[in-house]
Amino acid sequence: MRRKLPSTQALNCFEAAARHQSFTRAAQELNLTQGAVSRQVAVLEDFLGVPLFRRTQHGMVLTPAGADYARHVSQRLDALERDAVELMGRRGQGDSLTLAAVPTFATRWLIPRLHRLAAEQPDLLVHFETRTRPFLFTDTGIDAAIWAGTAQQLQQWAGTQATHLMDEDVLPVCSPRLLTGGQEVEPHVLAQMPLLQQATRPEAWRQWFDAQGVDAPRAMAGPRYELFSMQAAAAMSGLGVALMPTLLVQDELASGALVVACARPLKAQRAYYLVQPQVGERPALAVFREWVVRECGSPADPSWRQ
Repeated sequence: MRRKLPSTQALNCFEAAARHQSFTRAAQELNLTQGAVSRQVAVLEDFLGVPLFRRTQHGMVLTPAGADYARHVSQRLDALERDAVELMGRRGQGDSLTLAAVPTFATRWLIPRLHRLAAEQPDLLVHFETRTRPFLFTDTGIDAAIWAGTAQQLQQWAGTQATHLMDEDVLPVCSPRLLTGGQEVEPHVLAQMPLLQQATRPEAWRQWFDAQGVDAPRAMAGPRYELFSMQAAAAMSGLGVALMPTLLVQDELASGALVVACARPLKAQRAYYLVQPQVGERPALAVFREWVVRECGSPADPSWRQ
């Protein structure tokens, strides 16, 4: 079937003109004449049957449809450029995979283990993007995502299948400077200490105190951090107590930079999953999935499909 696609030259001229809001500056960037850029945009408008720019007293501005189309075109051209550069860099050898991952898990747990994957699959390249919330795979060039959450939350991520990797235990940790004599405290004492909050898990502390049977009116108060790595840094600086997944602060606990404030973990409220589109698994993704499941010691079959 023949695709109904405009020329890449027309798209390139339109994207540059939209970005600069100027045919002249777009022409300078592309080393073309202003007239050539204008003609290419006109060809694109004729092809689409939709005006992309309108004239004003101050020049050309995007129409609402043009602004929306420019955003999508820019993303697609960026992806095409990345694919071309990657292929040229690999000279056609091997395969690659693009993963989205929650950042602290990627930097603290996954990436330090990738040397073992590289030893098994030296021709496989793994690229990373940061994502902390569900997204549409069709809108990205991402092959799969390593995501943390509950099974109920995961069921709302339509059109995907998920492989369970590991459960997550969370534990209150802090700088040893916050504990008198370096001694752990009881939950009711912890409720009076400054609590560091995770922006993506606003009720985490409340759930922990509920599990301990402790009334903590200030459970949701305190500074919020987008990433666990930020929260860990704040805890090490003595700003408060952080409720951290234990697998993300193993090095800090081993070195003494962080200590356990109260040895009562909250078990398996959340888990880590490898999430991928329900159809069309690439061989490179199958290889990675098998490897990461082995690293986690989990069963290899997808846990469920939506």
